Amino acid sequence: QVQLVESGGGLVHSGGSLRLSCVASGSFASINHMYWYRQAPGKERELVALITGGNSTNYADSVKGRFTISRDNAKNTVYLQMNSLKPEDTAVYYCSMDVRRLGSVFRYWGRGTQVTVSS
Repeated sequence: QVQLVESGGGLVHSGGSLRLSCVASGSFASINHMYWYRQAPGKERELVALITGGNSTNYADSVKGRFTISRDNAKNTVYLQMNSLKPEDTAVYYCSMDVRRLGSVFRYWGRGTQVTVSS
């Protein structure tokens, strides 16, 4: 099996920064795309950022210029550097990965980490 564990969430003032991490563990051949999603109370889960196996990145318009996604393949880890945080960034942040194992690609999810931005 594969497990994803996020860390780095917390409470920060508006304008502050946080760095989220998500590490994959278990038995697998490789990881393709890596993603960060978020879900605010009463709202749908939304894609925040993704990074491909070739290190191409894409961001939601709401976080462009403030958030940076990166990956360390040797550590099976994806990061989300969040700067200039706003109260509307408050949400549970989930990482997700497309993991290749047993000849197929499966999508796995972490349990989430809370990010709260106070005004």
